[in-house]
Amino acid sequence: MLTIDQATYDAIIAHARRDHPDEACGVVAGAVGSDLPTRFVPMVNAAMSPTFYEFDSTDLLRLYQEMDDNDEEPVVVYHSHTATEAYPSRTDVNLAGEPGAHYVLVSTRDGAHESGPVEFRSFRIVDGEVTEEEVRVVARYDDVTTHTTKNEEADV
Repeated sequence: MLTIDQATYDAIIAHARRDHPDEACGVVAGAVGSDLPTRFVPMVNAAMSPTFYEFDSTDLLRLYQEMDDNDEEPVVVYHSHTATEAYPSRTDVNLAGEPGAHYVLVSTRDGAHESGPVEFRSFRIVDGEVTEEEVRVVARYDDVTTHTTKNEEADV
């Protein structure tokens, strides 16, 4: 299960809407071993394409150096689909190089780039196998390891 705070969830959706009609992409880093996405890092889609995303290699190298310096890892790797459902394409599966990461897809199809609900789904992709997982949105992380109330979480 991916547990993500409301602010980060909202930031990913805002980035997907802002970059539409091109695919948006980015990473949410977190402390090594924590599985909590805490540092939102929107990236530039170097492909500038509505059907494909590609991280700029210089930006990606810089991000990995920062994560290494901060004892972080990519907890979430996200991108948007602009005309199709929020499900990994064959290309997405082939490019998934972080077996410990949650791969989040947001679909901005059918007017979702302007307003209203979007599809926000998370997957684990390991050795070419795609497994969808539950997404739990919480107000904040301080209650994640203890009890949360219905006011503090919403299942997506």
